[in-house]
Amino acid sequence: MAVSRARSEPRWQPDFVVIGAAKAATTWIQARLQENPTVYMPDPEPHYFSTYYAEGEDHYRGFFNEIPEGVTCIGEKSADYLAHPEAPARLARMLPHARLVVMLRDPVERAYSDYKMFYRRGTVTGPPEDYLVDLANPHPRFLEDGLYARHLDRWLEVFPREQIRVYLHEDLDERPREVLAEVSRHIGLEPTLPDTIDTTHENSSRTMILPLPLRRMLAPFKDAARPLRGTPIFEGARSLLAQEMRYPPLSTSLRARLCEFYAPDTQRLGTLIERSLDCWQSARTPIPAQASR
Repeated sequence: MAVSRARSEPRWQPDFVVIGAAKAATTWIQARLQENPTVYMPDPEPHYFSTYYAEGEDHYRGFFNEIPEGVTCIGEKSADYLAHPEAPARLARMLPHARLVVMLRDPVERAYSDYKMFYRRGTVTGPPEDYLVDLANPHPRFLEDGLYARHLDRWLEVFPREQIRVYLHEDLDERPREVLAEVSRHIGLEPTLPDTIDTTHENSSRTMILPLPLRRMLAPFKDAARPLRGTPIFEGARSLLAQEMRYPPLSTSLRARLCEFYAPDTQRLGTLIERSLDCWQSARTPIPAQASR
């Protein structure tokens, strides 16, 4: 009797997925998990169950074509899945047993950080008031993505609660080793923690970067320069040109307005995940433009 093709193909489908939220240290947890040699996660975010679902399963599989020997746990991170209205059902159909990891951040800080990322790229040029006053703006994701309870409801409709672990941004500051150990167990691994854990949040808005005109000019050479990153010559040349970005500040009045906007959802989120969210005190604790991550 012929052996089915499916039985002879190597395993590639993810065992776990980090689904968001964007700008909530999902890259940090990805980097720490990738330090475990038994874990494979592609570096780029596939965004398959959100943006590229129409490309088909072969497109998604392309992210898992080079899984090294010794890997026992496969995953991916796409931070936009959490807020995407169709991602939960799509992911559940293909990966019904996947373990999900959610990282959440004070929604006001998250919105401002998302705005700053777009400002850094030159996608937006106006002040926060042009984008964070209400959802009727060119980039509604700035506000929409922080309605965490609304988004989690969709995931809990198609996944058992025990398959979803939720962490706060503050957890990484206060107990990074414990978070990494808990996530490891959640995705089916015995924790193997390094002696020291890098607590630097990836993609920080305080990172020194090249001026936007120069970044645009060098964009065609990005892939060619990738192997040089980290070398003394490359980093030395970069340090001569890079500078810290200066962002339009988030005003006290806009911060208060955002807190009011998010208050009902945040209150329901606390009940949903059974945690106090008193640490999210953006209205009383100003977010300096150059210090917010």
